[in-house]
Order: sequence, then structure tokens, then C-alpha cells
Amino acid sequence: MAHDLVIRGGTIVDGTGSTPFQGDIAIDNGLITAVGTVDSPGREEIDATGKIVTPGFVDVHTHYDGQATWDAEMAPSSWHGVTTVIMGNCGVGFAPARPDRHDWLISLMEGVEDIPGTALAEGMKWDWETFPEYLDALERLPRTVDVGTHVPHGAVRAYVLGDREKPGAVPTEAEIAEMSRIVEEGIRAGALGFSTSRTVLHKSVDGELVPGTTATAEELIAIGRAMGRVGHGVFEMASDLKREWNEFEWMGQLSRETGLPVTFAALQSIAKELPLEEQIAEMRAQNDNGANIVAQIALRGNGIIMAWQGTIHPFLFRPAWAEIAELPWDEKLQHLRDPAFRRRMIEEPSQIPESDIAELYHVIAGGWPVQFEMDPDFNYEPSMAESIAARAAAAGVSGEEYAYDLLMNDEGKGFIYFPVLNYRDGNLNFLEDLQLSEDTVNSLSDGGAHCGTICDAASPTFMLQHWVRDRQGKRISLELAIKRQCRDTAVLYGLHDRGLLQPGMLADVNVIDMDKIKLGKPWLAFDLPAGGKRLLQKADGYVATIKSGQITFREGVMQGPTPGIVLRGPQTEPMALAAE
Repeated sequence: MAHDLVIRGGTIVDGTGSTPFQGDIAIDNGLITAVGTVDSPGREEIDATGKIVTPGFVDVHTHYDGQATWDAEMAPSSWHGVTTVIMGNCGVGFAPARPDRHDWLISLMEGVEDIPGTALAEGMKWDWETFPEYLDALERLPRTVDVGTHVPHGAVRAYVLGDREKPGAVPTEAEIAEMSRIVEEGIRAGALGFSTSRTVLHKSVDGELVPGTTATAEELIAIGRAMGRVGHGVFEMASDLKREWNEFEWMGQLSRETGLPVTFAALQSIAKELPLEEQIAEMRAQNDNGANIVAQIALRGNGIIMAWQGTIHPFLFRPAWAEIAELPWDEKLQHLRDPAFRRRMIEEPSQIPESDIAELYHVIAGGWPVQFEMDPDFNYEPSMAESIAARAAAAGVSGEEYAYDLLMNDEGKGFIYFPVLNYRDGNLNFLEDLQLSEDTVNSLSDGGAHCGTICDAASPTFMLQHWVRDRQGKRISLELAIKRQCRDTAVLYGLHDRGLLQPGMLADVNVIDMDKIKLGKPWLAFDLPAGGKRLLQKADGYVATIKSGQITFREGVMQGPTPGIVLRGPQTEPMALAAE
């Protein structure tokens, strides 16, 4: 009897962390039915000789909340072997949503995640108000990936507090109770967790701090207790971790009381008072006392990709730029090519606006020692010798001149990389031990967000290319990398039906040519609704991606099937595995 699909002769990296082995995989009715030697033929077969075969990647930190309502492809994450995304992170999202708060929620998402507001306004139908209705709306569109959600703090606060939702607003006991009720309702309807943000780096498009920033521990714990009443869910947070907030103390208390995991973005950040080493130590002290706190780590510097047409570039604060900022691109380019305009832009000082992140603006406007030219083979772990400052000195020109001319490459489409976070040491060595830790999880890709500044949705590919194969220095094993990006991320969110290549598991699979795996050059596309822009990046080496037994991508090209579903709550482990 023929199987639906058989993958033949690949090197199987099964997601357990065990040594890879050669074998076949049979798939029937969307599930893996055999792993090892498969004698029966497949109605369709993939020759994986010389390739690795892995589970589909599970990305737990994305922001596709708007895009998921109109886009079946779910790029760019789906181009990089991702078969499951979890969105609604950092306290921003679009449900619950009163009709008079749509624009407010869009401005919040645009400010925090750099997703064009015009694209969101045109793309979303807003055929929901409550969170359960939002899940129902998501189910009306098929996709190439499964999507899971958090209930976002910003939307909940706006729904309950209305016009009172301002930085520093203190909700009443009744309002906290109502917020808790809404979160409990959302978790019971199928959300996988709740999210909040408490960092000055996250602001609305109007410059206001996001709602969760000034929330009290009492409010956050009350919401966590609502999750505890349901009995599942992840409490996710991005925070500046100010010492006086005692974040780890209440996170530990909440986790111990509810038995639920709490996860936070662990970064080297200019906004965080606690160094990363201290963040990890504080977390482990709580875990030693019975808590379950998990640090989300990024595998490379969280960096801004700067370009003339992007959101940020080094000349953004120059008076000359202000003169052309609102012009169409063709007219901008004419000015930028003019030698007299170039001289003005280079010689004029930047006019940095006053802000609590003014220090960051100064580095954007002239931090040449920590900005890098994105060569065709750029590896995202550049040395200081590759900085614009070093290359400008070698060329005998100023940093301003070198940067300007670099941005003019490719008809004005050149890129500069500025790793804002996670690159304090000028390398990624600090991540070596963290990737061996059970209390950290690979995350922070921000897929679908930061459309004009960041393209970290390619993180799984970077993991394989850089950390497993090419890195100069300490690398990680292939089997560990796959375990961390597949099984570990899935289990954190209670998705026990995926992340392993074993009989009974969901047939989410990648066939990858490790010799060819390679990040492509980023580019700016203007393909969002209303012509909104976004940075995109493809990759070579993905022979096939299979979602629930159907081939969704071949060689990076969408094939047509859209078997992705909306995940509603934890997914149980197959009976065959549970019995072992």
C-alpha cells in the first residue's frame, strides 16, 4: 500500500538532539507514519540523498497579527523552513478591539513594530471585536503555516480603559478584574499565552510608551492568575528590567503560583539596567526556587538595516534630508546623486531630537565604528576591522563620505548594518554557552515586524549557515540547533504534536541541502497593502518544506497548498509517543 509521501535516503535530524542517522520518512494523512527504512512506495517521493531532513521550524516570537488576516504565504518566515509561528508578542495586537480604537491599535503596532499603518488599515477587515472573534476571523484564511497567538496587553488595556489609557494610567480593581476576565476568555478560546511590553524602546507612532510599561506588578500578577485558572499559557514579556521594578521577583512568584512558564527577551540592550549576565543569574535564582522562567535569546545582533528607502539611515537627522524626505523616490534619488547636495548632507551636522533614546539617535547618525557595510557575503558577525570607520580610514575618507557612497550602491539601494542590541562585545561569543542551556530558547526573530529596519525572520537559516556550518570560532552541533529551533520552542508553548520526526507526530518537515544553505541579500519590497514597504530576505538550500504532509515550498517557491491552521490551545502528544 502506497504512502501519501515518502522522503528517501536523507540524513534525519529528528529534533531530539540525538545523533543524525540515514533513513526514510513516510507520511500519511498529515502525520509521520514511519521513520527508518520504508519499503512501501509513496504516491509522491522526495529524494533526500545527501540532504538533511528536519522537523519544521517553530518560531515563537513573531508579529504577523495583521498580515495573517490577508496573506496566505506568510513570508518571509515561510521561506526559511518555518511551519509554525506564534504572534501577538510584546503586548501589541489587534484584539480585543472596540470599533473606535482601530486607529489607536494600528498606531501602536506601527510605532512598536514598524509595520506601515497604511498597510494595516487597508489590509485588515476588522471583522471581529472580542479575542475569540479574532481567532474565528483568522480561521477564515488558509495559510502555509500554523499560527498561534498571545492575548496582547495593549489591546486589552485599551479595550477596558478606553480614553483613559495613557502612560501612567492606574486601573481600578474593577478594571483589573475585567482585564483578567478578557485574558481568561482569550486563553479559553485558544490563545497560547499573554504578552506585555515594558521597555522605552517600544512606543506608539505618536511617541507614547506602550500600555504595559507602567503597569504594576499587581496588575500583571492578576492577569497571570487568570491564565492559571485556565491551566495553560505562556506569560511573555519584553522589559527594560529596571531594578526598582523587581521584575524577576514577581515573575518567579507568578510562575510558582500558577505553574505556568514566564518568558522574557534576554538581550544586551542599551535600555536594560541589568547586564545580560545578571538577567540570566536573576532568572536562575528564581528557577532554583521552583519557578519556570525561560530566557528568549536571539542568535545574532538585533540590528537595524539602514537604507535611503528604509525607516532609518545615518543622515535622517540632517537638514538637507528634511528637504527631500517627503519626495517620491525618483526625485529623492536625483537629489542624492547631485554632488552639491551630497556635500551639504555630509557637512551639515545632524539635528538630533530630544528623546529618552537620543543616545541611540546619535549612534545612528555617526557611530561609524559600530556600523558595517553589508557585503554580498555578509555574515552578521563582523569584526571591528570591517566597520565603516575602519574602511573609511583605509580609503582615506570620512565616515560620512564612505557611508553616503555605500548607501548609493546599486542605484541608491545599498545597505548598512547597525547591530543595536546583542553586539556589545563586537562578537557573538556570549551566546555560545546560552545555546547549551535548557533555560533559554531560540527566539526574537520578530517575523512580520520592523518592516523598514530589520529582517531577522531569517534567523533559522542564519543558525544553520553561521552557527552550525561557517562560523569562525565555536559552533553548535547540527542536532542541537535543530532541537532548539524545533522541539524546544514547540514544548515551551505546549505544542507537543510537533518538533520531532517520529511516528504519530505532525508531518511538518524540511529537506535541506546544508552545502547550499545561504542567506540571500535583503531587499526592500513595496508589496504590502497600500504599497507598504518591508525588508525581505530569501535563502538557498531549502529543497522542500512540508506542512501537515503537504509540500508548501520547493526551492523557496510556494507550491499552492495552504494546510496551515489556527492553533487553539496546547496540542497533545501523540498516543504512540506518550506510551513510550
